[in-house]
Amino acid sequence: MFRSFMDIALEEARAAAARGEVPVGAVLIAPDGRVAARAGHRTRAAHDPTAHAEILAIRAACAAAGTERLTGYDLYVTLEPCAMCAAAIAAARIGRLYYGAPDPKSGGVAHGARIFTRAQAHHRPEVYDGIGAEAAARLLRRFFAERRAGGALPPPP
Repeated sequence: MFRSFMDIALEEARAAAARGEVPVGAVLIAPDGRVAARAGHRTRAAHDPTAHAEILAIRAACAAAGTERLTGYDLYVTLEPCAMCAAAIAAARIGRLYYGAPDPKSGGVAHGARIFTRAQAHHRPEVYDGIGAEAAARLLRRFFAERRAGGALPPPP
């Protein structure tokens, strides 16, 4: 029986927005169904362009599991992963990827680089898109509309 964990990823995305980060959240689910790791974007706070939600969740889950491979894990993320994150998903051997909103500008799964279709991809997870897409897209639209309306980003903590 399928159970979506996108609600947890959306909680992480909302927390990221509250910190002034782009509202993207991710959660990794272990094969036994427990939450292995969860994260939201922290690129500004960490002064690290690689501190995307997916990367942070993968790092935490790998550290907790004591391995660089997350075979059989499911990743839920609110936005289509970029090329960097898609490559990390492949390298970690994540079994299934569920994502919400598409990212025609910077996506790396269904748009842009399409990492998993490349011959060089070490692993191709099962991909399911559109899970919680409207809620994720609404959160992103609101965040960027506020920035365009003069709501400058606060300084990182």
